[in-house]
Amino acid sequence: MTQIKLMHAKLHRVRVTEANVNYVGSITIDQDLMDKVGILPLEEVDVINLNNGKRWSTYAIAGEAGGGGICPNGGAALLCQPGDILIIIAYEIRDRAEVMRQGHHAKVVVADEHNYCIEFIEQKLIPQGDRLGFQTSSY
Repeated sequence: MTQIKLMHAKLHRVRVTEANVNYVGSITIDQDLMDKVGILPLEEVDVINLNNGKRWSTYAIAGEAGGGGICPNGGAALLCQPGDILIIIAYEIRDRAEVMRQGHHAKVVVADEHNYCIEFIEQKLIPQGDRLGFQTSSY
């Protein structure tokens, strides 16, 4: 059984609203954004800062719904500042053979300057015999 790691959720171009070095680790993300793409509280995420190229892994915690808050906490707060643009990615471990048989589905939110969804994208791996097709739909 070969395991592979696939992206299942992505928040693209969200902006840092606050950076809190005095909080114990994690990244606080607006609950609505987490729900839209399926990121769970305490789930590991990779964070990429498009302003300075810094990249780190941490875990997500839910922030207030609807406010658009994105707040790196603890040491990660030193890797960014309010206004920086981030990409936040969550992955899942899947059995390769299962993915070949059943496919895979990922959700992406593209955010505006206030961290509201301006585009919702579904990316799918679709079984096609011994290979996978790739399909993307934007809403």
